[in-house]
Amino acid sequence: MRPLDVIEGKVSVLDRADVDTDQIIPKQFLKRVERTGFGEFLFYDWIRDGEIELEPNPILVAGRNFGCGSSREHAPWALEDFGFEAIIAPSFADIFYSNCTKIGLLPVVLGEEEVRAVMAEGEAAIDLEVQEVEFAGRVSRFEIDPGIKYRLMNGLDDIGQSLERSEDIARFERERERPGPVTTSL
Repeated sequence: MRPLDVIEGKVSVLDRADVDTDQIIPKQFLKRVERTGFGEFLFYDWIRDGEIELEPNPILVAGRNFGCGSSREHAPWALEDFGFEAIIAPSFADIFYSNCTKIGLLPVVLGEEEVRAVMAEGEAAIDLEVQEVEFAGRVSRFEIDPGIKYRLMNGLDDIGQSLERSEDIARFERERERPGPVTTSL
């Protein structure tokens, strides 16, 4: 996973609410377990039927409750593989939000009015370190859990985060192997 800091550029607009993971990546494309190669199937039905056109810009801007539905990890994989580095929306489904942060795809929650303004502007800059989105001469702050922010800024997935604590884990395991009570300093 690559570290995130500033994501800027043109935005792709998907002005729809309640976009569920079945629409993001339809079920017929879920037979693979690798994380790559899903981008070509992103919004497959909508694109095939001519309902939407999407450019692979760094930022996707969408309506409220983005990523609702089932909890498939393939949806964030497809978005990332297509070229998106961040998604701005008024709200996200909880599991989808979490799955995004685990692969380095930044979900940003802004108010409805701010999302509309980003859609209209067509460009934005997201600064994760200061937690701000700049668009149309405006700056809006967004919230993010400090632990998630740390992982994203340092490019750490779950395994990388565990490896950061490898000395502590090894010390705990040595303590556990010795007779007597286990003491922890984690």
